[in-house]
Amino acid sequence: MSNQYIDLNYTPSHDDLIALFRMEVPKDVDFLSSASKVAAESSIGTWTDVVTMKDHVKKLSAKVFWIKKPWIKLAYPAELFEYGNMSQILSSVAGNVFGMKAVKRLRLEDIYWPMEIVNSFPGPKFGIEGVREALKIYDRPILATVPKPKVGLYADEYAEAAYEIWIGGVDLVKDDENLSSQSFNKFEDRVRNLMKMRDKAEKETGERKSCLINITAPYNEMIKRAKLVEDYGNEFVMIDILTVGWSALQSFREEDFNLRIHAHRAFHAAFTRDKRHGMSMKVVAEIARLLGVDHIHVGTVVGKLEAPLLEVKALIRITREKRVKENFKMKLLSKDWGNIKPVMPVSSGGLHPGLMPRIYEIFGIDVLIQAGGGVVGHPDGVYAGAKAFRDAIEATIKGIPLDEAAEKSKELRRALEHWGYKTYI
Repeated sequence: MSNQYIDLNYTPSHDDLIALFRMEVPKDVDFLSSASKVAAESSIGTWTDVVTMKDHVKKLSAKVFWIKKPWIKLAYPAELFEYGNMSQILSSVAGNVFGMKAVKRLRLEDIYWPMEIVNSFPGPKFGIEGVREALKIYDRPILATVPKPKVGLYADEYAEAAYEIWIGGVDLVKDDENLSSQSFNKFEDRVRNLMKMRDKAEKETGERKSCLINITAPYNEMIKRAKLVEDYGNEFVMIDILTVGWSALQSFREEDFNLRIHAHRAFHAAFTRDKRHGMSMKVVAEIARLLGVDHIHVGTVVGKLEAPLLEVKALIRITREKRVKENFKMKLLSKDWGNIKPVMPVSSGGLHPGLMPRIYEIFGIDVLIQAGGGVVGHPDGVYAGAKAFRDAIEATIKGIPLDEAAEKSKELRRALEHWGYKTYI
């Protein structure tokens, strides 16, 4: 097969889907030849010329139209794709290509989505505005906490910890990604106990409280659990979107639930962390926005999980902005989300009150801050940990240094003594 899929004079139309790849080739393998093979394999071609190739089929071929080693851009005619079918789209642009011998390493870094494809997906039912409306919080970041340990607490113990978290000032209690319906904490028992304590906390604080309840399971069971959550009067569910799969997420979004979807990204680093191979978190976030999550984890920069600043800033733009200009420094292609609602980014992983000024500097107000150990690990207990983090938020958005705020908040003072201002190492 020649380099027939390379056309450096081609100017993509707004109707083309554009993919930005980073590509390394084996020693003694021609870069252009490998690029052509990636375009062929992800569109109409195979490893050799075939006698059944027709002229009308050739018009559907992907084209490598830009090369800046190790980066290449491919343009795909939108007709290659079944609109509204994310699985089919990814089976093309992110399918066999990663396993080809013609490449040593290949990473799908970003995608420009043409408007017809954008409009074929539902997007968030609620988005940032709907998340804030559910909690009646409009002028500060939203705070969530996971009762720790990650798993093992009985349902009543879990709910008791949630109560302390809520009355301390946290808005949302969140299940961890691996808590579903184990023998020690059955799903309905947890929901029932949580809602009882949620109602109590709301009466005592005068604030809206809610739960990010993990319904991750086989699809039919997810539906049963979501109905249960809704029947109990909760406003949110959590889904491990990568382990349940894109089709399950899209199908759930299209169900008739009045539930906001919290997207946990467990499993992503298996293919996003290697900056030379796999698929970036940017693409994951874009797909999640198209399919309809209301908030999604994007990293912290300052926490325990690997998340470079430029990547997190790119993810903030992808989730929150209506239009995004191409930015090659961020390896970010342009976006126009049309009527797709914005998604609230989630900052999580190794956070504590001392990091709040930096989190606010990076994210601003429209962020869901999720702290587990940084609340539950407070030396004076769960309530004190929740109050310390809430006090840190309130001080930060008012421009008050944490040291000064700690003079009036013993809980914050103890948190700063315990964790300081250092990032997780």
